[in-house]
Amino acid sequence: MVLELHVWGPAFSLPSIDPKCLAAIAYFSQAVPKDAWVLVASSDPSVSPTNELPALKNGPTWVSQFRNIVDYLRQYSDGAWDLDSNLNALETADNTAFSSFLESRAQPLIDLSLYVSSQNYWQCTSPAYGDLLQWPNQWLLPPRIHSAAKARTAHLGLSALDLDAMEDQRKRDHSAAVAAGKIPANFIQRPRDTVSKLLGRTSHQSQFRLEALTGELFEPLEAMLGGKDYLVTADRPTSLDCLATGYLALALVPELTFPWLRDAMKSKAHSLTAYTQRMRHKCYGTAAVKVADAYPSLSPSPSPSHLPWQTPERARLATVGYTLINSLADNTPILSSIRAQNRLRQAVESSKADLSDVEREALAKHATGMKKDVLVSVAAAVGGVVALLGYMVQTGFFSHEGEEEYEEEEEEYEEEPLEIEVGEAPDAFGVMGL
Repeated sequence: MVLELHVWGPAFSLPSIDPKCLAAIAYFSQAVPKDAWVLVASSDPSVSPTNELPALKNGPTWVSQFRNIVDYLRQYSDGAWDLDSNLNALETADNTAFSSFLESRAQPLIDLSLYVSSQNYWQCTSPAYGDLLQWPNQWLLPPRIHSAAKARTAHLGLSALDLDAMEDQRKRDHSAAVAAGKIPANFIQRPRDTVSKLLGRTSHQSQFRLEALTGELFEPLEAMLGGKDYLVTADRPTSLDCLATGYLALALVPELTFPWLRDAMKSKAHSLTAYTQRMRHKCYGTAAVKVADAYPSLSPSPSPSHLPWQTPERARLATVGYTLINSLADNTPILSSIRAQNRLRQAVESSKADLSDVEREALAKHATGMKKDVLVSVAAAVGGVVALLGYMVQTGFFSHEGEEEYEEEEEEYEEEPLEIEVGEAPDAFGVMGL
């Protein structure tokens, strides 16, 4: 049976816009025979039961996340498709440790570069998603991914990269100043700043922080690479090399409006830069990947590709409706909390979750706390509505005031009985002079 690897589609001349999808593609290209798998740019997390990409489909079986996919391939092939099979104990430890290090250090930088940096997001990343997604996902998924990336990097204190947030804050400060009478209301606002001007004028601390973050990622990897062709071994790639290729390719290859991450990589890690280019060509081919390459059956003259692309199925009406309903539920205050609590509980109870007893207990308590918060919110909302209705009844808001006034007006305008005073009739005889 042919394995199906479902991923986010091509962008920036790479076969995927997501680093973990790129890592999974790199692993398949190096470990799995080309006739044993196909690459599907579904670009829709809902195709997977876990609602995430990359996802491997083998008949009725679905496996998601890079590390889980690597483990599944090792078990499925009895070790034949395991790039880490020949590592000794020390190399295995380095492979595991640096994989965790890479994900924890590289993901925030990718988020900052492609999503938090406003110029890069609106001019490069958002249009790339527009080319990949079908309706209605092209309107629903990018804002969700954008918000998630900003939330993941909020603790880094680099909001200066987010010009939208900076502009909104400046407008709020301006409005507050006008309201306080500090400046005239007709004060002419300055035009929006560019990232370079903003960082150059007010954000030296942000520049130093970016320098530190990029150094924490590139310098240890540069030292680990040394003069070798690969990170762990000298003669063959491992799962760490595939994971590094996914993240580092998204740092180096995209042509962005504000390429601060690529510039930092080129200036701080010359060997790592050459290694990334070499691994990119080895895993994805030397030709730039286009969006049309992911849909060979829809192209009149598809060009030969280094990767075994298979055209994804068209979205069915039921799938579109399911997506719309889920989006509506996730944006409804109470329903979104309930769904988040359910997803967390399912993740904790899952047998595939690699969690200790302490972690399971802590997450279970957190899920219970979320449920209590939801119930309190529902009770508060119901109580508020009941109190409002009670107040309206007490004040006579629902009384028949209109009918009473109408009845009073009817009584006022009711016709009174007509009284006619009949005078004494003239003396006919007197008139006649009788």
